[in-house]
Amino acid sequence: MKARIRRREIASRKLVTQFVLVGLIGALPSCSGNSPTYPVGGRVSGLSANGLILANGSDTVRVSSNETSFVFSTWLAAGAPYSVTIQAQPAGQTCLVSHGTGMATSVAVIDVTISCTGPWTWTGGAATQDAAGDYGTRGIAAAGNVPGARESSMTWTDSVGNFWLFGGTYFDANGDLFFLNDLWRYTPSNGLWSWISGSKVSGALYGTPGIYGVQGNASPNSMPGSRASAASWIDGAGNLWLFGGFGYDSANLSYLNDLWRYSPGTGEWTWVSGPSSGSTPAAIYGTRGVSAPANLPPQREGPVTWIDSSGNLWMFGGTGVIPGANVNTVGLLNDLWSYSPGTGEWTWVSGSNTAYPAASYGTLGMAAPSNVPDGRDSATSWIDSADNLWLFGGNSLGGFHNDLWKFTPSTNQWTWVSGANTPNGLGVYGTQGSSAAVNVPGSRFAAASWIDASGNFWLFGGEGVSNPQTSGLFNDLWMFSPGADQWTWVGGSSSADVAGVYGTLGKAAPGNAPGARESAAAWIDGAGNLWLFGGAGIGNSTAGAELNDLWQYQR
Repeated sequence: MKARIRRREIASRKLVTQFVLVGLIGALPSCSGNSPTYPVGGRVSGLSANGLILANGSDTVRVSSNETSFVFSTWLAAGAPYSVTIQAQPAGQTCLVSHGTGMATSVAVIDVTISCTGPWTWTGGAATQDAAGDYGTRGIAAAGNVPGARESSMTWTDSVGNFWLFGGTYFDANGDLFFLNDLWRYTPSNGLWSWISGSKVSGALYGTPGIYGVQGNASPNSMPGSRASAASWIDGAGNLWLFGGFGYDSANLSYLNDLWRYSPGTGEWTWVSGPSSGSTPAAIYGTRGVSAPANLPPQREGPVTWIDSSGNLWMFGGTGVIPGANVNTVGLLNDLWSYSPGTGEWTWVSGSNTAYPAASYGTLGMAAPSNVPDGRDSATSWIDSADNLWLFGGNSLGGFHNDLWKFTPSTNQWTWVSGANTPNGLGVYGTQGSSAAVNVPGSRFAAASWIDASGNFWLFGGEGVSNPQTSGLFNDLWMFSPGADQWTWVGGSSSADVAGVYGTLGKAAPGNAPGARESAAAWIDGAGNLWLFGGAGIGNSTAGAELNDLWQYQR
C-alpha cells in the first residue's frame, strides 16, 4: 500500500511539473475508487534552503532546496476544499503562499504558488553607528568609497539600475544636527559607490547653503543646499527631481519649497521653481483641482510621494508652514498635490490648506468624497498598477498610525482600507509567512518601503508601537497584497530595539538581519531584491545613532 501511494505521488509530481512547465490545465483523475480524484500542487520559486514543509489539512509534503514544484500525495474529489499552508519554513528564508485556498474541480489544482524570500546579506558600510564616509575622488567609483552615516536621505533608481542617494542628516559627537547635500551613485552590478557632487565638508555652521544660479538654467555651479526629508522622484527622461525638505536655502536653515532637477547625463542641477529663501514662507493653493503656473505647495519636510504611469509627481502631507497675514503656522498637513513635469505646474488635488486637519475615515473599504487622512508626516507610500496611491501610517498630532489608505485619482476619493481609525493602533503579527485578514503592522512612522514586480507592497522597520508593552524602533519586514488586501509578516522581530545580526560581509546566511531603525533609504533592483541603507537606529549593539550599512534582501 505504501509503495502504491509513493508511486502515485511520484507520478502526480511529474504530471503536475509538466503541466506547470507547459502552462496547461487538464483533468488528471486517479484510477482508484468510483469517484475521480485530482492532485493539488503548484510552483515554488526562490527556495535556496532545506526545511520547507507544506500542509493541506493533515497531508504534508517536504520541498527540498532548489525544487520548483510540489504536489500533495492525497488527491481530492471535485468539490472538496483545499487550503495550502506553510507548516515549517526553510532555514533562513520565509516562504509565502499565493492562491492557496479554493475548491477542487474536475481538473488538477496546479496554480498554488510558493514564493521564498531571504535571507539578508550585509553588503557594505559599517556594523557600528556614526561611521564616517570615504568620498574618494569625485566621479570615480572605488572599493573604499562609502557615504557616511545618515538618516532621512532622498533616493532614486535610474533606468540602468543604479541607486542614487542625496543628502540627509546626522548628529555629531556633541549632539549637534548637521545636514548634507552630497549626491552618490551606487552600482549594484559591481558593488561600488561614486561620490558625484555636493560638499563633503560643511560650508556653514550646520551644513552647506545652496547655489541657486539663474532659475530655469542648468549650471555646473548650481547645487541644492544641504537638507533632509525632502520629496524626490525620477522622470521618464531619467532626470532626478527634488522638492523642499528642511535644511539650507541660499543662506539659512529653514523649511523649504524649492524645486530642483538633476540631469545625470550632464551632471548639472537646475533650480526649477520655488523661492531661494525660506525666511519668508510662500504658498499658493489656487483652486482645488485646477493647475496654474503660480500654484506653489507650502514649505514642508517629511511628505510622501508617488510617480504615476504618466510621469507626474504626487505628494501628500508632511510638516510644513502655512503662511498667514500676521502669523505663520507650522504644523502637520494633509494636502495632496500633483506636479506635471511637462507643464511645470502644480495642482492642489485634495485635503486641507490649513495645519492639523482632522481625519474622516468613513466606512472601512468604502470610498467617499468626504474621506481623508489627517495631517501627518513620515508616512509610507506605494502606487499600484492602476495608478492608485497608497498611504500607510505616519506621525500625527495624536500619535502614530497604522491605517492604510488608497486614493483613486480617477474619482479623487480616499478609501480607508485597513488598520485602526485612531492613533497608536497595535500590531497583529499572526504566523510568519502566512497572510490573514486580521494581520496588521503596529503604528509607526519613517518605515522603508518597496514595490515588487508582482505589485506587492513591502515595509521595513520604522519607529512606533506594536503592542502595549512594545514601543521603539523596529526591524520587522511586512508584505501587503493589494489583490487580497492582506498583510503578511515576512521576517524580523515583533519586539522593539533589536540589534542587527551582520554575519560575514557579502555572505547571505540564515539569521542575518538589519538592526531596528527608522528613516532608512531603500531601493529595489532589477532582479526584485530589496536594498536598505543607513537610517537612525541600532547596528550591532543596542546604542542608537545614524548608520551607513548597506543590506540586500533576496527575492
